[in-house]
Amino acid sequence: MAQKPSLPKGTRDFGPEQMFKRNYILNTIKKVFQKYGFLPLETPAMENLSVLTGKYGDEGDQLLYRVLNSGDFLGKTNAEDYQAGSKAMSSKITEKGLKYDLTVPFARHVVMNQHQIAFPFKRYQIQPVWRADRPQKGRYREFYQCDADVIGTQSLICEAELMCMVHEVFDHFGFKDFKVSLSSRKVLEGIAEVCGLSNQFTAFCTILDKLDKIGEEKVSNELINLGLAEDKCRELFDILNNSIDPLASVKEYLKPSPIGRQGVEEIETTFDHLKTLGLEKHQIVFDPALARGLSYYTGVIYEVKPTSIKMGTITAGGRYDDLTGIFGLKGMSGVGISFGVDRIYDTLEELGLYPQTNAHSSQVLVTNFDSDSETKALALTASLRAANIPAEIYPDSAKLKKQMTYANNKGIPFVLMVGSQEIEKNMYVLKDMNTGTQKELSPEQLIDELK
Repeated sequence: MAQKPSLPKGTRDFGPEQMFKRNYILNTIKKVFQKYGFLPLETPAMENLSVLTGKYGDEGDQLLYRVLNSGDFLGKTNAEDYQAGSKAMSSKITEKGLKYDLTVPFARHVVMNQHQIAFPFKRYQIQPVWRADRPQKGRYREFYQCDADVIGTQSLICEAELMCMVHEVFDHFGFKDFKVSLSSRKVLEGIAEVCGLSNQFTAFCTILDKLDKIGEEKVSNELINLGLAEDKCRELFDILNNSIDPLASVKEYLKPSPIGRQGVEEIETTFDHLKTLGLEKHQIVFDPALARGLSYYTGVIYEVKPTSIKMGTITAGGRYDDLTGIFGLKGMSGVGISFGVDRIYDTLEELGLYPQTNAHSSQVLVTNFDSDSETKALALTASLRAANIPAEIYPDSAKLKKQMTYANNKGIPFVLMVGSQEIEKNMYVLKDMNTGTQKELSPEQLIDELK
């Protein structure tokens, strides 16, 4: 009995139609990255576990895919290793793992190649990553990340340019309904300081990050339970709810906090750069409650969400001051952005924003009726390709109906009839599969028509 084929959970096949759409997204983003001076980089699918472990927290370490050592990987183990448990055993039987993200391998690459790199280094990277997560809707074990980072400068010009890239990418997609939320870890540190919760900063941010999910009342209760006085809590939400001029409101609130004032200045400078670069900030809003990735980021942070459909974050990023420090290269500040390819795919699908073209690789199918016409059909196919017109010949001699069905199923827009009468007259019938109209053309006219 034949074995029934299957896929590992959390992975997917992408057929031609899906690949055309994904490539449309990736090629669009790639062109914008290159336009802004970013250089391509790839790192291996596997990294040494010494590079990966300890960089994503305990939970991240649990989600790493480990690769068993080659050969007799159990040969160096003994009974005591089995009794010590999986953690102790793991170090004996596996030294490599599939990469969990693109950022840590990027930091490793920068440190290993620091003497060959011209800083500031602007790199983009589009590759799959792997996480042993529980598969569910929108969450996969293998998925693509699409990152751009600038490392080796503290200039806030970089933050502004990343915002410009976001708008340019989505403008290419014809996607207008999005909001960019912008804040800074330093602003949040300042708010925690004014609230008297500096010593509980992580817990403070974790609670604040729930605002969209559980609402103001429950967040207020949790903050009060954390130790925030009720009057201070009301004052905080008065500031957070100021929709007229939130930046000015927070600036006044953070006067007692040096770190908070510094965060506000960075936000103001970023907005100034955006204005100079010609990007009006109507889609970029200052959101002092934004609390993403705070164990990782150190300065300006931002995330992008659609506004007309229900969808999570589709693009996000921020400033990190010492990414390469984990590998011994201190003081190398950087800033980056990541486009969520899978969510962008779903967004464009839901909003009907993909180009209205069939997912076809060929513009014209050349018919193949019999051995007598096959030679001429092959020659015409070659001449079309020489003129940079994507063309294919039906590989077998077959009836016209079968060849037409093939062209329809594949979405090929034109079929070129090459039969004995056409060969004799050196005039060939080109059929438009969308309209059903036909034209009789010479080989030269045919190329002009299809171009």
